[in-house]
Amino acid sequence: MRVLARTSHWHLPGPQVGRLMGTASLRLKNHRTISYDATISNLDIGGDTRVIYQGFTGRAATANARDTIAYGTKVVGGVSPGKGGTEHLGLPVLDSVREAMGKLKPHASAVFVPASHAAKAITEAIEAEVPLVVSVAEHIPVHDMLRVQEILRTQSKTRLVGPNCPGIIVPDECRIGIMPYKQFTRGVVGIVSKSGTLSYEAVGATTRAGLGQSLVVGMGGDLMPGTSLLDGLRLFFQHDKTKGILLIGEIGGEAELRAAEAIKEYRRTTPNPKPIVAMVAGLTSPVGRTMGHAGAIQTTHDVPADVKARALEEAGAVLVPHPGMMGSVMASLLKNEGQS
Repeated sequence: MRVLARTSHWHLPGPQVGRLMGTASLRLKNHRTISYDATISNLDIGGDTRVIYQGFTGRAATANARDTIAYGTKVVGGVSPGKGGTEHLGLPVLDSVREAMGKLKPHASAVFVPASHAAKAITEAIEAEVPLVVSVAEHIPVHDMLRVQEILRTQSKTRLVGPNCPGIIVPDECRIGIMPYKQFTRGVVGIVSKSGTLSYEAVGATTRAGLGQSLVVGMGGDLMPGTSLLDGLRLFFQHDKTKGILLIGEIGGEAELRAAEAIKEYRRTTPNPKPIVAMVAGLTSPVGRTMGHAGAIQTTHDVPADVKARALEEAGAVLVPHPGMMGSVMASLLKNEGQS
């Protein structure tokens, strides 16, 4: 299913983007070790996942926690410095994440603090060795995230989702983040997406197709995400409850090219590979304009969206032009393989 126009050439990121990300990316690649990759399994949440909130007594965290608790997520308390020893929403409040780790034994932390304080909160969770940290805040300063990345990728205990992300969810079991959970249904399709809104469209499509979702990872649109499309794929390749995989990329960065390489290798080495449906948003996006969030920007030095899409298709993914088609296309693929 080819829906893309071909381009004559493209360039790898150059000086314009390099001032912001080039040097940082090289440093992070040099520091990226097998240790951080081993934390991908921390994304495999479920009904037994114990969750705390950082910024627990704040307005945003309070509203989110109420809904999350009502959904059935096992929220066990939270952290608000200076308010330790009190209760909020009937749950204990502690002064630090380290104290919460000792007393509440959480598997995950939802970071609901302002962008200016988010990096510090993420770092505190990493230092306390919380297995999974989800940060939803947008506009965290780039230099703050550089420091977080340096810490994150030289340790082997904590996995970060975000920042600037909708979060992660296993339908009917556990939600960490801001995903509109009412349209999610338990099922067999794993979704990893840069775009929160398009992931919701994919959820709606797979729900309408009667497939449901096994786990959805909204990696977010930050320039330096803690979890990438590649990480999501690696999780779903080995995830027993996932029978089909949906991948949603977009303009900005080269994550889709790395994902394409992983898909190609997976299909080459796996006897019965899971079907993969992909979409890359932004085929007609104007150069130099940020489209919704920090990482969604097409510069003159970036890999164009159609080149990314072609790489995914050539690797073996089935391309669709609209997320609303993902459910029906995936249903057909699973039916052909006798899994629906």
